[in-house]
Formats: sequence, C-alpha cells, structure tokens
Amino acid sequence: MDIKTASALRRLRLVSAPEAVSFLLLLVCSVLKRTTDFNAVPAMGMIHGVLFVVYALFWADAWNRTKWSFGTAALYFVLSVLPFGGFVAERRLKREAEDEVIASRARREGVVKA
Repeated sequence: MDIKTASALRRLRLVSAPEAVSFLLLLVCSVLKRTTDFNAVPAMGMIHGVLFVVYALFWADAWNRTKWSFGTAALYFVLSVLPFGGFVAERRLKREAEDEVIASRARREGVVKA
C-alpha cells in the first residue's frame, strides 16, 4: 500500500467516529426538541451535515485509491448512515490498516512472497 492510499484510509477512519457521534447527538437533539423547549437541532444538524459531507468525500477518495469491491465500498457508505455505524467503520478500517502494516513488514523481511 502506498502512502497516499494509507493516508486516504486514515482520513476516513479519523472522520468516521466524529461523524457517528454527531449523528447520535443529532438524534438526541431531535428527541429533546419534541419533548422539551431545548432546540439544538439547527446547530447540530449543520455540524453533522458538514461531517457527513467530509466522510462522503473521504469515502470516495478511499474507494478510488484502494480499489475496494463494490460490496466493501457500499458497506462503508451504509455504515455512515446507521447509528453506531461510524464506530464499526472506524474499527474495521483500523484493523485493515494494522493488517496491512503486518503484511508489509512480512514482505520486507522476506517471510511472505506477496
């Protein structure tokens, strides 16, 4: 994996958790708006919208660079629209990056001929 691909995956991983948190906070704000006089939906909606657009841009860049299958790319996009999905995406991307580092070290040391 080259440095640009690794950077694309890292950016996607780093934005996935904040995007998930903003989505959950937006859901809480929506409930509070309907049950109390507290209305933070406009502010939280803007924050979540910006983070979602950033996630979508980073997702498209990662898909382009990693050459994921359609199923893998669709999975990461679906995870962005599910509550707690961003946390799952972050964990999967972190594991994928760690596996790539291990494989790279093994290739460098001549353990694996891949």
